[in-house]
This record gives sequence, structure tokens and C-alpha cells, in this order.
Amino acid sequence: MKKLLTALALFALPILASAQIENPVKWSFTAKKVNATTYEVHATATIENGWHLYAQEAGEGPVPTSFKFTKNPLVATDGKVKENGKLHKSFDKNFNSELKYYENSVNFVQTVTVKGKAATKVKGSVEFMVCDDHQCLPPKEVEFAVSVGGK
Repeated sequence: MKKLLTALALFALPILASAQIENPVKWSFTAKKVNATTYEVHATATIENGWHLYAQEAGEGPVPTSFKFTKNPLVATDGKVKENGKLHKSFDKNFNSELKYYENSVNFVQTVTVKGKAATKVKGSVEFMVCDDHQCLPPKEVEFAVSVGGK
């Protein structure tokens, strides 16, 4: 009986190991002071080799990267989130569409204005989807909070 349980455990181990949730994108969130009341909130995605992250205007099919900012009376967003990275465009037969995406890394930048002198936080979330040559992972949402304002 012990041998049977040991054999079952040894066979189950590789299956359990391969069932780990893949997470090919690592996010970092920072704020850069531009002047007394203006900050740039940076959301930087580092993407593992072989994977790609879709742009905000991705094309028909995949879930594009999108940002939601929590309302804060002390902070106003200025304009749209900008993308800084090497944008790739190619036809994807799986989605039957030309798609826009990033590989390796991309930096998303939102300019915000802080009202008053108090320190506060810019909070929100980013929703994104990644694919490789064989599969797409379900869309994922990551929350963030970045300190701005104050002295």
C-alpha cells in the first residue's frame, strides 16, 4: 500500500507543478514629480520572453490594456494614458485581425495634477491580457497605489 501511495504521489507531482498559474508580466508603479502640482504616474510592465502584452488600442479580438483610476478629490488626471515602448503590429490568424502589442517592456504614463499641498495617493487598476505563440492567458487585473503631493 505504501508503494502504491508513493507511486501515485510521484506521478501527481509533475501534474501539480505544471498546474501553476503562469504570470509572464511583472508590474511596477512609480510617480515622478514634474513640477509643484504635476506628476507622472508610471506603470511599467516587464514581459517575459515569448509573451506579448496588448496595447490600449489592440485591434479586434484580445482584451486591450486598460486603466481605471479611483476617484480622488485631490487628484485630476490630465489627458489619456500614454504608451512608451516598441509597438509591434502584425496580423494574428487566431483573432483574424491586425493587432498592436508590446514585447519585453512597456511604460504607461498618466499625467496627474494634485490640488492643494496635501500628500495623497493615485489608486486604480490595470486590466491586461497576454499571449504567446500557443496560448492566451485570461485577462488579469492588478491594483496599484502611488503616493503623490506633499513635501
